[in-house]
Amino acid sequence: MTAATSVLPAALALALLASVPLTATADPPYDGQPRHGSALFGVRAPGRAAAQEFTTAGGRVTRVSVYLGSGAATGRLRAEIRRTRDDASSAVASASVDLAALGGAGAGWVEFPVRADLVPGRTYHLHLQAVTRAPGPVAWYGTPGPVRGSLTSWNYDEPYWGGWHPYTSRLAFHVNPAGGERCGETEPCYVPAAALAARTAGLLTDGKAVEAVAPSFAVGAAYVEGSSVLRLPSGRWRHLRAGAAASSVVPADDPGARAAIAESRRWSAAGRVPGATAEQRAAVRRALLSMRALLRPNGAFAAAWAPAWAYSWPRDGAFAAAAFAATGHDEEAYRILRYDARTQRADGTWDARTRLDGNGPPDGRTWQLDANGWVPWATWQWYRYAAPDRRDDRLRALYPMVRAAADRTARTLGPDGLPPASPDYWELDADAPTIGTAAPLLAGLNAAADLAVRLGREADGERWAAAARRLSRGIAGSFAPRGYPRTADGRHGRDSAAAFMAPPFNAAPAGLRGALDSTYRALVLPNGGLSPGDDPGHDWGPYAWTASTSFFAVAWAHLGDGAKADRVLRWVLSHRNGLGELPETVNGSGRPSSVAPLGWTDALVVLAASAREGRPLPTPPLPSAS
Repeated sequence: MTAATSVLPAALALALLASVPLTATADPPYDGQPRHGSALFGVRAPGRAAAQEFTTAGGRVTRVSVYLGSGAATGRLRAEIRRTRDDASSAVASASVDLAALGGAGAGWVEFPVRADLVPGRTYHLHLQAVTRAPGPVAWYGTPGPVRGSLTSWNYDEPYWGGWHPYTSRLAFHVNPAGGERCGETEPCYVPAAALAARTAGLLTDGKAVEAVAPSFAVGAAYVEGSSVLRLPSGRWRHLRAGAAASSVVPADDPGARAAIAESRRWSAAGRVPGATAEQRAAVRRALLSMRALLRPNGAFAAAWAPAWAYSWPRDGAFAAAAFAATGHDEEAYRILRYDARTQRADGTWDARTRLDGNGPPDGRTWQLDANGWVPWATWQWYRYAAPDRRDDRLRALYPMVRAAADRTARTLGPDGLPPASPDYWELDADAPTIGTAAPLLAGLNAAADLAVRLGREADGERWAAAARRLSRGIAGSFAPRGYPRTADGRHGRDSAAAFMAPPFNAAPAGLRGALDSTYRALVLPNGGLSPGDDPGHDWGPYAWTASTSFFAVAWAHLGDGAKADRVLRWVLSHRNGLGELPETVNGSGRPSSVAPLGWTDALVVLAASAREGRPLPTPPLPSAS
């Protein structure tokens, strides 16, 4: 063949080309060109190779890079600098990479560490070839168009040409790449195709603005410990400066970045980083920093930082508020609750989600009644952790919200003690009351009743306690006999929300432990995580949802079933992405997918780790019988 066929799916190629600069090196020496829109020459087997002529102005070469695309998951490639193109004995430097170590099939810039002293101005050949035959196509990419001032690119295709053949196409390469030529700065390093199952991989923040880290730019990067500054493969840092419209790459000793790192570490140190193991504490530290980034100055809490997720759900915010409160970040917790108070609707309910500026919902998505339980529960959690000398005054500012929510809940309960059918965390219409609504409402009524008593509002407290008893009897009569399924009529299978009947949400009723065990077994997937449910009318596919899985870590940790909680936590933490962020879902291949981080899962991991450390969150008390 005269050229390689494309080895990349169209979506992957488009994602990797999105940030390609279409400029070319024009002046001698010819030591690189960045354009890589086409798969030019195959290099998958010993009978296939490619070479690029180049010259340098300096003598010492320490690295070279090429733009590689591979449909093969395994194989080994060798890059050589040769004095003579077709003479292997003329090589003055070589290095190799393993495709499996790069993550398998994918595409991007690959850097080869080499050591060679070259003669300035002399023409050398950068030679690339598979050491052993790869089990799929592997191509060196470049541009079919002319590049001013360039030198010849060569294709070795023994079956077709019988040897070497020159081309006017130009391969993508750099000799001694520096600055923006280093992979991970303006263009991604080699990105495994599996990494692109996720939409986002991490977050950069200046404390107000937020920028998502694209999966393609997370490869080979890592956060500077205890911060939201990224250390890139080049050793430099990516930092979102205060007031900047976008992040920039800065030296590792940049004063602004160092100040941001120090501020993040002070914030973490001002609170608590719970966990029973070093792994749990590391995950919690990252989760708290990501939650802080998702929290807006006005108290809105973004579910994640991607277009369809960049809204504030009362449910997600409630868990974040509880996690902030439990770790000593009172102001962040209270900020969320104040936002809830401002966005509560006149009838005591909330929109399913709001825009982050608080200016109403983004669409006509049906409101979800479970918020009327989650927000009072989170308010109660905040109160229990807040400083006693000021919490009553601050609670009084929130109390109208709590009263409106609890009164609305009480009014919704039917003759059977249950709430009406309503969408819940599944965000799907329901045709019967769900445990995902009933259990949070019970937690919210108990929380509201206790808060009322603490403020001397006994009449409110008695009213909500009576409603809580009615709801508790309704759950006991309809859900408990069936093992806490999704709906009271038992027609829609199991639901991971059965865990909401456990502490720190509700005091565990008799028989709950067995119901949790059977629900977990029913929902576990081949990849080890959980589906939200097994309703025959809704197919969740092979995706495990980290929030649903984490429900059980929280429940079992607070029930004292440490071994079960640790098993679930290990699974969740083992499926963090390369930056240590917790994704929304894990696909059938066990790869993080959807968005990362997801604020709800972050908060759940904090709650579970706190319990495993020996500091479980409190549970709203049951009302006394009247």
